[in-house]
Amino acid sequence: MTQSENGKSASNSKPERISDAEHAVMEALWEGGTLSAADVCDAVCEPRGWSLATVKTLLSRLVSKNAIAAQPDGRRFLYSPLIARSDYVGGESRRLVDRLFGGSASSLFAHLAEQEALSEEDLADIEALLKELKP
Repeated sequence: MTQSENGKSASNSKPERISDAEHAVMEALWEGGTLSAADVCDAVCEPRGWSLATVKTLLSRLVSKNAIAAQPDGRRFLYSPLIARSDYVGGESRRLVDRLFGGSASSLFAHLAEQEALSEEDLADIEALLKELKP
């Protein structure tokens, strides 16, 4: 099913949450752009021990979730992301903060600091970002 067949576009339809396995496929598509199932498999199958059939199943699920488009290309399909990686990361980040920290990003940073999960470089990067954002 393609974007035009289901009547939905990336701008008016948020995809369902995607699994870790589907996320690996999305990363390959974000990196490579428009790819065939074999191209995606080249990127993800060996390190994960997957087969081409597994990748095709994951691609089908992502199409049904409106996360990617499938366009016929001869006897195969070409797949491309319908959502930008930055939009996906933003949504997942917000869900994490909402679910685990009551919607408070400062609680997330406090937790990371308490767990000593932030390096000096991380802290410097955060400080620089905050200075940029502050009017």
